[in-house]
Amino acid sequence: MTRDWWKHLILILGVIVVIAPFYMMVSYSFKSPGEIDRGEGGFFGRQELMVDERCVKLRDPNRDDIAAAADRFPGQSDSQIRDALLAEATAECSMRPVVFNYTKAFTEAPLLRYLMNGVIVTASIFLIQVVVALPAAYALAKLKFWGREAVFGLVLFCLLIPVHAIALPLYIMLAKLGLTNTYAALVVPWTISVFGIFLMRQFFMTVPDDLIDAARMDGMGEFAIVWRVMLPTAIPALLAFAIFSIVAHWNDYFWPRIVVTGNRDLFTPPLGLREFKGDGDGSFFGPMMATATVIVTPLIVAFLIAQKRFIEGITLSGMK
Repeated sequence: MTRDWWKHLILILGVIVVIAPFYMMVSYSFKSPGEIDRGEGGFFGRQELMVDERCVKLRDPNRDDIAAAADRFPGQSDSQIRDALLAEATAECSMRPVVFNYTKAFTEAPLLRYLMNGVIVTASIFLIQVVVALPAAYALAKLKFWGREAVFGLVLFCLLIPVHAIALPLYIMLAKLGLTNTYAALVVPWTISVFGIFLMRQFFMTVPDDLIDAARMDGMGEFAIVWRVMLPTAIPALLAFAIFSIVAHWNDYFWPRIVVTGNRDLFTPPLGLREFKGDGDGSFFGPMMATATVIVTPLIVAFLIAQKRFIEGITLSGMK
């Protein structure tokens, strides 16, 4: 064993700490409520047929149902007919835990609508952030003007301001403008990303000035240089920024919970998890974890696809 074994041990422990919540999330999405409560069944659970008690309660026969079923059960009393109808309801409401959890994830709440809201909000934020960040980063990296270093210092200072510190003023401003419970409230406050400006500025510092001078000699203006010269070279850094931006706003629960108060049609995916929060029958942990798995999966797939460019963008952004 090499002398660096302890480094590998620390890395392995770190991986376990990071992976453990995802392991539990996916495992719980396969299990029945009883297996989750008792902590048994392994990773996939036993997948034995279970009964959806809520489904059975919704099918609890009343007098009209019993009267309508009298022809199907001749010679039987009302109580016997009721028991037979309950037995049918129990059979129809029996399913495998994995089917139960993922079915509930899409039927207990309009999850597809929440996912669409997440796509609209995160895509809108990212696109506007790019439109703002690229020209700002280009100016800070390649244009010489009085006060440039002071402006860059303000950008660095803004990185130190936590979101929670400005949440109340932002909410009051949006409320006075009548923008709460709208897409604008979810998008507008985050359209300027100081982190995006910083990241892109660091990347643009690595671009040779000769490339920009050649573009100017060809008659390009500064905005044309930004979008036709700098943008194509900044794809790795943009992909890195996209991962940070999309993950942050896709998973954001704090801000949507503040500005979306009465319109379920505007719920983002994290807010959709509230649909399975505890009520009189307790929390729906299985469907909740199935919903969380569905929400997280697009982010994992996107990261795996862009992993190489993401690492390249982070590496090059730190070089000068």
